Amino acid sequence: MGELRSCPKCGDFYNYTGIREVCGKCAQDEEKIYEAVYRFLRKRDNRSATIEQIVEATGVEEELLHKWVRKGRLQPAMFPNLGYPCDSCGALTTKGKLCIKCQTELKSELNKFEAAREFRTSVEDSDRATYYADVNKKKQ
Repeated sequence: MGELRSCPKCGDFYNYTGIREVCGKCAQDEEKIYEAVYRFLRKRDNRSATIEQIVEATGVEEELLHKWVRKGRLQPAMFPNLGYPCDSCGALTTKGKLCIKCQTELKSELNKFEAAREFRTSVEDSDRATYYADVNKKKQ
């Protein structure tokens, strides 16, 4: 059973089942636009078109292109200049939520954090060490 939601495009109410984010009428409109975009991209000359060129030629919204690439309907392997914005910096990426640069920065920061935590742990462990005096040692 779905829930009643308001369509973000037209404002009509529809039964949301988790499959699409818009009402049936808007979904059909999006599908028509998708077909036009796909026909445009299938032409050999247009396969390397940028997002701006596709928007200009077909009139599609840039957000819809990003959505289709993110969902895998438009494959960046077939159309190399397509992508969607990185959640961190906004640069185009073709997989995941972060671009390669942001992934590298995040991994570097995590490695630094892990190294600092290991250092703190080793310092705490050395502070807890017990020292025993040798009472049987002869005085010279």
